Amino acid sequence: MHYSEIASALGQPKATRAVARACATNPVALVIPCHQVVPKTGGVGGYRWGPERKEKLMAMEKQKGLF
Repeated sequence: MHYSEIASALGQPKATRAVARACATNPVALVIPCHQVVPKTGGVGGYRWGPERKEKLMAMEKQKGLF
């Protein structure tokens, strides 16, 4: 899912940056998996604990069939 898709789903299609900021500051990131949200332009985007950790989490979850 992309940041812009979440913004649109919330009825705020221009709030892409706000969604990205909310994900970046999420203090319970493993409970609410904001790390699964990626930029529409590609790549993994930012992450509170670094993009390397985000990539590892996403790979682990994909391997286990979680996302």
